Parts: sequence; structure tokens; C-alpha cells
Amino acid sequence: MEKKEKKGKNVVEVAQAVAEAVKLCEPGVIPVYPITPQTHVSETLAKMEADGDLSGEMIRVESEQSAISACIGAQATGVRAYTATSSQGLALMHEILFIVSGMRLPVVMTVVNRSLSAPLSIWNDQQDSISQRDTGWIQLHVEDGQEAFDTQVQAFKIAQETRLPVMVCLDGFVLSHVYEPVEFLTREQVKKFVPDYKPEVSLNPTKPVSMGTLGTPEYYIQFRKQLQDAIKQSRETITKVNREFASAFGRSYGNGLIETINLKGKKHALISIGSVAGTARKLIEKENIGLIKIKSLRPFPADDIAKACEDLESVGVIEKDISLGGNGAIYDEVKAALYKLEKRPKVSGFIAGIGGRDINLNDMEAVLKKIKSGKEGTEWVM
Repeated sequence: MEKKEKKGKNVVEVAQAVAEAVKLCEPGVIPVYPITPQTHVSETLAKMEADGDLSGEMIRVESEQSAISACIGAQATGVRAYTATSSQGLALMHEILFIVSGMRLPVVMTVVNRSLSAPLSIWNDQQDSISQRDTGWIQLHVEDGQEAFDTQVQAFKIAQETRLPVMVCLDGFVLSHVYEPVEFLTREQVKKFVPDYKPEVSLNPTKPVSMGTLGTPEYYIQFRKQLQDAIKQSRETITKVNREFASAFGRSYGNGLIETINLKGKKHALISIGSVAGTARKLIEKENIGLIKIKSLRPFPADDIAKACEDLESVGVIEKDISLGGNGAIYDEVKAALYKLEKRPKVSGFIAGIGGRDINLNDMEAVLKKIKSGKEGTEWVM
């Protein structure tokens, strides 16, 4: 039975908004294994399938590794594939993530960010997805429900045009389980924006090919260089798709790689990723400080960040991860990006929100004041 389509503004749980966006993009195969806090995405998709409102087929697999492996099988035969996971589930996929990107399969995955064990934590930080930044996937982070819906739609188009897999990352619970007003698109709008998946090469017994076979030393390095070049070049596609989305639907997120807020004429700026940017927005005007929100962790927008920071005296990076034995992963990448500037701003790093620790307005205010003071180095917000 044809279901009545939801369109316009809907006050929904953000996990449901993500599922609605996935449904509209019509993946043919959805292999998924439940894990908190991603489960609300897969539960919503399962209900859609049971109600006859989902055109694709869900596969109930025995683990997250099986889920991503099934995505390989589907996408390699020319079928659009999607999955979702969190935390240990994403870690269990680690081995296979390299295979997906190495085979240049445009799988799309939602990662609902959650801490990694041990000790056991079901609460939010971004260690899970940031730990996978070297696997060859495009990685896009979102701040709120509308951005989650819009980015999920854009991800399918970006994946197809770049022949690269894409992760859409959103903070668990603090974003995935909250209710927000989200403007949905119609199936017709999405179908026009995201064309049918028609790969140039796929597994077909009538025209046999080999995919993901042995790479001997003289050739393997060439494949890795091609993948690196493709990810670097994907910056242009991400920017283009963001621009096309804005033209079609009136919403955009900076240039698709970074977004600057309240930055013009400022001497200091906070750099953040994900939902913590929403907390910062409450204070940046009062504190007379700019905000640079990183949307694309991979490809890393080093040139865009350097350009945004070239007239600043100091910047600070607040992030929900730690590269153990070093600093925050984003802090180190920002410092490297700014190295090329003739006059470099002072850079501070703040490790916060690990294991779901709340980053409240008092914490954020203290961070902003330290940035403006010209503090350098890394500290923990506890």
C-alpha cells in the first residue's frame, strides 16, 4: 500500500530524520546490526520495510563486520548499499573498511558517534569515527538534525560521483535521540537530485571482471596513490554537491568542507566539529570570537582552514577524541594546516566531552577566554 509521504517541517527524533533521508535515496540493500545509540536508525528503517514504505531489502546479519561485508557484495554487483553503526561496531568493521575504499565502492554509512571500551561507555564522544580517518572513507560530521538529514542525502550523490565510500557522523544521544524540527524533501525531489546508481564496472557473469584481487609490490603502491588522489579531489565534488543542494533546496553548510560563523573582523576563533558547535554558537557573539566548524574530516580541509585563520591572532580546537600518546587528532591536523602561514596564530587544544561528559556553557566560556588569552598547547576540560 502506498504510504502518505512526509514533507515540510516535521518535529522528529534526529535518528528518524536520518532514516527518512536514507529511505528517500532508495538503497537496494541495507545490511545492518543493531548497536546503541545507532539502533533507532535501523529500527526505523525496519519498521519502514515492514510497513511497505521502503523499497530496499534489509538483511539481518550476525555482526557489524558481516554488515559491511554484505555492503561490498551488493555494491560490487551494481546495487546501492547502506549501513549504520556505532562505537565497537565500527571498530569491528575496521578490517573491511579498507576493502570498501580500496575497491572504490560508493557505500554510504551513518555513524552515530559513541565512546569505545574499556571501560564500557554507551555515551557520546567522537573517538570511534575519528579512529577510522585513515581507512579511505570520506567523513562528514553534522551539527543538528537538519544538517543530518541534508548531509545524508548529499552523501549518496558524493559517493556515486567520487566512487568513494562516505561516512555521515552524528553525535550519539545528544543529537541522535533529541527531537528537532526537520524539513523533509519529497521522493521526487531526492530522485532528481540523486541519480540512479549505474556503475561503470560491476560484477556480472555475462561480462566477467575481477575486483579487489592481489596487488603485488610494483602495483599496490599505485592503487594507494590513486585512492589518495581521489580523496583529495573529492573536495571539489563535496563543494559542488553542497552548492547544488543549496540551489535546489535553499540550504547550505559553508562550502561543504568548513563553515565559518561570526568570523569577519575577529582576532580569535574556536574550531570545532559536530554538535559542540551548537554550544559555541550561544557564546561567540558575547565573547567576540569567531567559530570555524569543520564538516569534512576526510578529506581534511587544510587549505580552507588556513585561509580562514590567516588574519587571526589565536585559535583553539575543542574536540571529543584523543590520539593517545599525542594530542587531539584534529588539533594536530589544524597545527599542520597553519604551518604554511607566514604569520601563524597561536593554537590551543581542548580535550572535552570524552565518554559523554557534558560540555556546558561555563566550560565553553572558560575555553573561549583561554583562546583569547593566547594560550598554547593541549589541556583536558574535566
